[in-house]
Amino acid sequence: MVKYPSGSTAAFRKPVKRPKVRRSFSHRKGVSFSDRGMTLEQQINESNKYYLDEGIAVVHKKPTPIQIVKVDYPQRSKAVIREAYFRQASTTDYNGVYQGYYLDFEAKETHNKTNFPLKNFHEHQIFHLNACLKQQGICFTIIGFSSLGRYFVTPASFVIAAWQDKNKSSMKLEELEENSIEISSGFRPTLPYIDAVDQLIKGRK
Repeated sequence: MVKYPSGSTAAFRKPVKRPKVRRSFSHRKGVSFSDRGMTLEQQINESNKYYLDEGIAVVHKKPTPIQIVKVDYPQRSKAVIREAYFRQASTTDYNGVYQGYYLDFEAKETHNKTNFPLKNFHEHQIFHLNACLKQQGICFTIIGFSSLGRYFVTPASFVIAAWQDKNKSSMKLEELEENSIEISSGFRPTLPYIDAVDQLIKGRK
């Protein structure tokens, strides 16, 4: 059993400028690749390995520090963790560096076909993304619609603005199409999100 630490949550409703983004990217025109049944996390991890091996970018999944408090030893050579706690609330899933730019992003997946629930984002993740944006980091989310086989690189500023809107409970698929860069599952890399990052960087210049 793994438990989050208790703590108060602060209100966080400052306005954030919404980006004007409407672009798409296909890995290879006329060629369709399967994601081979991998989860979004597995696709990103495999892509990160490719980017590292090819000297393109250095991006890693962040480890979450855990405090183990109870361990059973059913056998001398085996240990079973029965209870553990997160030492602190996690931030986002991934960070790294690409061509001198700091990258920080979260990966989320849904089985929904028409919208992505904003409750899937935690307040501390929104705080963290906002703080990284203030330091000029390239911050975004990769949102996967597993039932549709569609993937969106969505600027963090748009996600933050949606999360802060008290009248919104989800981001509609149409909104993500309008404000994200859609990428297609491929092969080497499995999920070419760096191509979308290039567009985000270009949009800043």
